[in-house]
Amino acid sequence: MAFLREQYLLLRCVTASIFCLFLLGCKESGKKTTLWGKDEDSTQKIAVPASFTADSIQKLNRQLDSVFKHFHKRRGFNGTVLVTKYDQVVYKGAFGMADFYKKDSLTVETAFQLASVSKQFTAMAIMMLKEEGKLTYEDSLQQYFPNFPYKGITIRQLLTHQSGLSNYTYFSDKLWPDRNKALTNQDVVNLMVTHQPKPYFKPNTRFDYSNTGYSLLASIVEQVSEMPFANFLRERIFDPLEMTHTFTYSPDLLTLTGKVATGHTRFRQKRTTDYLDTVLGDKGVYSTVEDLYKWDQALYTQKLVTHETLHEAFTGTRHDKKQKEDYGFGWRIRPLENGDTAVYHGGLWHGYSTYLLRNPKEHSALIILSNLPNGSFSYLQEIRKFLYPAHPDSATAEHKKVVASASR
Repeated sequence: MAFLREQYLLLRCVTASIFCLFLLGCKESGKKTTLWGKDEDSTQKIAVPASFTADSIQKLNRQLDSVFKHFHKRRGFNGTVLVTKYDQVVYKGAFGMADFYKKDSLTVETAFQLASVSKQFTAMAIMMLKEEGKLTYEDSLQQYFPNFPYKGITIRQLLTHQSGLSNYTYFSDKLWPDRNKALTNQDVVNLMVTHQPKPYFKPNTRFDYSNTGYSLLASIVEQVSEMPFANFLRERIFDPLEMTHTFTYSPDLLTLTGKVATGHTRFRQKRTTDYLDTVLGDKGVYSTVEDLYKWDQALYTQKLVTHETLHEAFTGTRHDKKQKEDYGFGWRIRPLENGDTAVYHGGLWHGYSTYLLRNPKEHSALIILSNLPNGSFSYLQEIRKFLYPAHPDSATAEHKKVVASASR
């Protein structure tokens, strides 16, 4: 009996040890996983219509290929594209050159500077810290920058472009004498504290798109998380989502990454980086269409924040409700031609044009990255009408119209 009792106690100790190691592994992994392997990601599901078949996907793929080939040949589109519908990739392609001088062709794995599409990652970083109880949207800027001369501005107003602060990309031209020295996020704060450039209006008065606000948000992330903003994005967002071709700007960019598209002028001349590129938060993220698809899909889960937190990012905040377009946290909000509501953002910076549109109602996305800002993005309205026609009955007619235009 004593021997059996010792075996029983030994078995209990071993079982308890394994259980403790399991709990420790879950904690260290950083994943939202509960006991018994239950996943807390709670991916949002939607009903897929019976009409969405392998044949319809193949047909849509051919039509989109025809359309983008036309845009490339006739309108000068140079870039990559990825289109999804009901969580499935229905089309992706690459057109033109990553570098016109080197004759280096684009691929869907080529990374582009996202310009202002970067803002949604900054907003996500703030939302993650808010969920962790490390900040609130109503915190004043003086809590993070004690000498900041502009009173009454909150984190929420930075997120929604209602701070009234002047644009650092303009006032730094006058206040930053050495253009060979890179400007940092802390330098932006210092310039505002020292020189106090005049704000455009009082906070919470109206909407005015502000790169300054998002550079300040990146600085707040650094203070609260006690790590560089670039490290926070990599460790908390890019790595967990396996966005292996996504990173932030650094002076030694090309030595740290794989294939990166070169920004060009509309005349195909190479754009060079300058002292403003090192400011992050409002821009500075590089990514590929395939990695942005991973980002899009993650937003239907709770891998980063809860559905309730993300819902607020997709909720309009502008005072003027007569405007067709609204703004949440790092996302523009607008109705589509078919009556659905899209969340999207565009970007333009140093030879890059970018666009990411999501239709949460049908889990579809349109992702376009370009390194030649020659006005070829003017076709976006045509693409939206093609993908989201005003009435279901007009879908076939709209497809025929766009495809016919592409075949000319």
